[in-house]
Amino acid sequence: MLTKRIIPCLDIKNGRTVKGVNFVDLKDAGDPVELAKKYTETGADELVFLDISATEERRKTLIPLVREVAKAINIPFTVGGGISSVEDVKLLLQNGADKISINSSAVKNPKLITELAKEFGSQCVVVAIDAKEIDGQWKVHLMGGKTATERDVFEWANEVEQRGAGEILFTSMNNDGTKKGFANEALAKLSETVNIPIIASGGAGTMQHVADAFINGKADAALAASIFHFQEIEIPELKRFLKLNNLAIRL
Repeated sequence: MLTKRIIPCLDIKNGRTVKGVNFVDLKDAGDPVELAKKYTETGADELVFLDISATEERRKTLIPLVREVAKAINIPFTVGGGISSVEDVKLLLQNGADKISINSSAVKNPKLITELAKEFGSQCVVVAIDAKEIDGQWKVHLMGGKTATERDVFEWANEVEQRGAGEILFTSMNNDGTKKGFANEALAKLSETVNIPIIASGGAGTMQHVADAFINGKADAALAASIFHFQEIEIPELKRFLKLNNLAIRL
């Protein structure tokens, strides 16, 4: 049985880690390099770094900061934000990223997924899907959640897999930052739709919420931010809890 993964997320704006609710009202959550070091030392399985305003500001990801974070950790490292070409990915991999995450650029140019998978391998390509449930329909959103599209999340997930993505990072905008739990029904449906791993994001508030994302949501990994950044839950404590719930987890 594959072990479930716990992944802290560093949402980066102006070089600092930030956290909001439903993608707005961002608050400072600390220095990304210090947080990255701490998470490596306390047993995080992977780390995600998202430059959340790069696409909107039409600039590339902050390479010097990516390099600094990469030096501070020894776990798989995924970087996203402002990526729109093979060259962008090459630069990030040269500076310490193991995987990259694309969202807006993938929706606007789906061939990019195929190009990146061919050039770097599917294991390197994570497609992030920022999703919002509107009148019972899950729709894809772009530009850090600011731009709605008519694309159905599950149809898009299927296309993403067919084009060669190795993993999907699914964030429920309805649940993000609310600490009321993950969108488990949508996650479970997603896991029935595709055969690639799904990272659940948006809504972690308790250890039980993480367990539920694995048990009910059928997720392969759980990503969280504020519960870790503000020391509400420590990773070793969470992993022990998950183990007690008979989940395969690396302690």
